[in-house]
Amino acid sequence: MTMSPKIADQHLSRPACIYIRQSTMGQVRFNQESTERQYNLMSKAESLGWKPEQIRILDRDLGQSGAATTNREDFKALVGEVAMGRVGAIFSLEASRLARSNQDWHRLLELCAITSTLVIDEDGCYNPAEFNDGLVLGMKGTFAQAELHIIRARLHGGKLNKASKGELRFPLPVGFVFEDDKIVLDPDQEVQGAVRTVFDLFARESTAFGVVQRFNELDLRFPRRAYGGAWDGKLLWGRLTHSRVLGILANPSYAGTYVFGRYQSSKEVASSGEIRTRSRLMPQDAWRIVIPDHHEGYISADQFIINRQRLTANRTNAEGLAGPVREGLCLLQGLLLCGVCGRRLGVRYTGNGGIYPIYQCVWKHREALASRACLTVSSTALDQAITERLVSAITPVTIELALAALSSLEERDRDIGAQWRMQIERARYDAGLAERRYEAVDPSNRLIAATLETRWNDALQRLHGLEAELAAFERKTMRAVTAEQKQQILRLAKDFPRLWAAATTTPRDRKRILRLPVRDITVVKGPEPKTVRLHIRWQGGEIETLCLQLPRNRAEAIRYPMAFVARIRELAADHHDDEIVTMLRDEGQKSTATGKLITLGTIKWLRYKYRIPAPPPPEGTLNVRQVRDNYGVSLWVVHYWIARGIVPAVNRKWNAPYAITIDKELDRRLREWVVNSAHLHPSSPTQAA
Repeated sequence: MTMSPKIADQHLSRPACIYIRQSTMGQVRFNQESTERQYNLMSKAESLGWKPEQIRILDRDLGQSGAATTNREDFKALVGEVAMGRVGAIFSLEASRLARSNQDWHRLLELCAITSTLVIDEDGCYNPAEFNDGLVLGMKGTFAQAELHIIRARLHGGKLNKASKGELRFPLPVGFVFEDDKIVLDPDQEVQGAVRTVFDLFARESTAFGVVQRFNELDLRFPRRAYGGAWDGKLLWGRLTHSRVLGILANPSYAGTYVFGRYQSSKEVASSGEIRTRSRLMPQDAWRIVIPDHHEGYISADQFIINRQRLTANRTNAEGLAGPVREGLCLLQGLLLCGVCGRRLGVRYTGNGGIYPIYQCVWKHREALASRACLTVSSTALDQAITERLVSAITPVTIELALAALSSLEERDRDIGAQWRMQIERARYDAGLAERRYEAVDPSNRLIAATLETRWNDALQRLHGLEAELAAFERKTMRAVTAEQKQQILRLAKDFPRLWAAATTTPRDRKRILRLPVRDITVVKGPEPKTVRLHIRWQGGEIETLCLQLPRNRAEAIRYPMAFVARIRELAADHHDDEIVTMLRDEGQKSTATGKLITLGTIKWLRYKYRIPAPPPPEGTLNVRQVRDNYGVSLWVVHYWIARGIVPAVNRKWNAPYAITIDKELDRRLREWVVNSAHLHPSSPTQAA
């Protein structure tokens, strides 16, 4: 027998679905009364006329939030069944159990109205197809979403209020623990030493990857704190990773600063169409609460800012910033900016085996905005010019560099040695603990005794291994700085040029030294060919401009200057090649390609290259071709006349053109010869006239 007139036979002929949900697993575990009340809806469905086999329990969404349909498989199944008209009624403790999103709630109500599906809660039975019932259900959904907003606002306001006083607790990074209500350094000296070693190595290596490399080379370990499970709250020692180093350097807690709001949740539409919530890192100026000097830190606030700036400068995808120091031979790698487009110049190695490095800006060419590179400059000339300027300007800061190098060397050896000794101390403690456990066990319990004995032996082996590694490290790596060595470092002011050029100074060392006084260098093409201007921006903000004459390429270097070619043209007007060679040698002229004396082949090549004619014949004389053209005969006939002495000819040099002199009488005789000869036939009548 039905209890409500809205329940008809068509509703009782279809199954009834009881939807059960709790927002979190904590509520499922501790708020069992609410869960039990929802399961009791099955009795209400039976009292309203549904048979037990017609009642479906949908409880797979226990522990899932109702703010979205993501991960709510039973709710999705319920919506599908309602849309196909297979559900007679939906039982729920209240509207908020079904959905806390107006979009999901109203969509479900619309489907229920179309398929004539009832919605039943503790307050009554509703038919969404009726206006009044639909209005009431819509208001209940709105109240459910408003309730969620109010709860969130209260909780978030309480968190902000507590965070503003620096009292809100959250998981602390490695190296810190809670002592009552205060954040203090971890009392474990090995943990403190590992964290301090990360910051010290970053100050020397300047890159997070360099810190990871040094940890691996020194076989050092780094702790991490486990959350949840059997190891909850305990420290696990393992290999240091690059992401861990970046996280440590970017965490303001290590600078003694309490921060709330580094990460904020935001909603986005996934590729599947669902709305997801994800956390995103906020910029520093968007942090909600910042309390400096809240607790003791490992570094100062100024050092934290310097580390952040250094990490930003190390980015290889950022324009206008000096890149990290690398191993290449090019001194200005990462410091040069293009004066055309403002992007960073890259390094390209040309030649056989890449032995000729150049600086080149290819951004416009890569983006198809230009047909060639903006700027291409040989690295040798720029590196040499900046080196000379640095050596001349380094004198005022040399003592500071020397003292910094001395302190860095001593601190490195002391910190790394202390870290090794703390590892040995921990291993010794573990070995002693294993020994005490072994001695405390009942000898008759052989299984436990054997296990404890194995652990004791493993701890002793690890202790001996660490002691042997420390001895090898002290013998090969650690060096004691004597008073004499300190005096040598303090004399860097005088020895800096020699130190810079020393073979033991690596390219990375030179680049690090250069980055101390120089922020960046902008390269601009000069007004003249093969000239550039270097705008040096020093760390103090001052800008200095250097004008640099670039070396000529090989073709231009060995090319004879036009003044030399003009001199040959001048001499060739009256002298032959051998005479020109003699005169140039007397003047002290030498070859620009080899530096040797001028040769006959050089003069011949220059005359051919620049179309310099041979000395003209004496005035009033003719050459063989001119005689041939005048009398219409062949060259053989002219040479026959010369060989027989018929025409006078003078040859000043072997293989030089003949200078032929023909007067009026000889001209008349030659023309008669041509006319009367049976073998010679003039090519035109005028030539025999």
